[in-house]
Amino acid sequence: MEKEQKPCHLVLVMAPFQGHITPALQLATALHSKGFSITIVHPELNSPDPSNHPEFAFESIPDKFTPPRHLDRDVVGLALSLNKNCAAPLRQCIEQMVRSGDRITAVLYDSFMFCAQTVVDELRLTGISIRTSSATTLLLLPLFPQLEEKDFISQIDAPELQALQLPRLRALLSQYPTSAMTEMRVAFTNAVRSSSAIIANSMAFLEQAALSNVKQHFPVPIFAIGPLHKLAPTIGSSILTEDDECIAWLNKQAPKSVIYVSFGSIASIGEHELIEMARGLVDCEQPFLWAVRPGMVRGSEWIEPLSDGLKECVGEKGHIVKWTPQKEVLAHGAVGGFWSHCGWNSTVESICEGVPMLCKPFFGDQLLNSSYICNVWKTGMELQELERGNIERTIKKLMVDIEGTEIKNRAMDLKEKAADCLMEYGSSSCSLNELTKQISSFS
Repeated sequence: MEKEQKPCHLVLVMAPFQGHITPALQLATALHSKGFSITIVHPELNSPDPSNHPEFAFESIPDKFTPPRHLDRDVVGLALSLNKNCAAPLRQCIEQMVRSGDRITAVLYDSFMFCAQTVVDELRLTGISIRTSSATTLLLLPLFPQLEEKDFISQIDAPELQALQLPRLRALLSQYPTSAMTEMRVAFTNAVRSSSAIIANSMAFLEQAALSNVKQHFPVPIFAIGPLHKLAPTIGSSILTEDDECIAWLNKQAPKSVIYVSFGSIASIGEHELIEMARGLVDCEQPFLWAVRPGMVRGSEWIEPLSDGLKECVGEKGHIVKWTPQKEVLAHGAVGGFWSHCGWNSTVESICEGVPMLCKPFFGDQLLNSSYICNVWKTGMELQELERGNIERTIKKLMVDIEGTEIKNRAMDLKEKAADCLMEYGSSSCSLNELTKQISSFS
């Protein structure tokens, strides 16, 4: 009797932050649906709940890591510490799998966990890098050892990429160069260049010119298989408790009237900025749903800096919660705009629901995403400063004025294109099938 062939086994190395955990689990779900066996390897920090995902095996590795209260203060140091702490435990974990007779087809790793590529190289396994940011960050963020940065940037003549103002963005990101920054960029770039493939949570039409340029400078195939949250919805990936009652509040609002406000899981603001935001939201005369993450306000646990009078005004005009089921919120018919930090997950989720964006980026790739939204796709506008009058004017411009109507129309066009990507012969569906064949060939 012929032996039943075991499914190809994939090991997925996860980074322990909300914006990385969710797409990693979505990718794992998509690949599992294609017949792959999945083991999730994750640091102890922010460990996922295995009971929410019985289809996967889970392995926890010690990270000896205590993140700072405000993660946005030193992302580079955070990345280096996490990778240095996890490298040896990750190797031991994978070695144990191999010693037990486990045949690993490939190790997929969040590119934030770049130590994984060194481990798989040493163990002579196949490594695949996962981008949870835009594909364009592969042109902007890494330091290419083989290229002079100025020459590299000047060679990019695609109108789409010129509109992003990459030299300006690179200058902003390199304002305070440090040895740690250089170390991270070199390690990150070398890992991606050594990988056997790149998986991007993106869509071909969104970053067409960037994807073409990435292929020129990274000698591996790149698979744009997003939007992952539509391709493979997953449950139980939120670190914070979602407030489902906000949906009941949205149900009482007029169609497309609500401005939804959320700065994601890492960005932080000062107490004065919180007060200016509250006053601007109250004065704009639009209903608003505002997610203020516990600890987001530096020096406060939550919204203590708001006076009782201002809290009362907020309660009359809007609704403040600690965390939301964001995908459900953006899909709600009452939501007409999204004031965002422009993290990549939030950006893609907004595109998929046709919601125009008010952009207030804080750091890193958020600057790039905001530039895409405002200058290339033109589905949003940038909020220059957190001052009450400016906030009021900009929200009205987006939600009420003619300029806002044009932005809304373009946002709806992108929504249709995103839906087309997931059709049977859409670009993302075809790319996922090609990725499946590529991984299967490694076995």
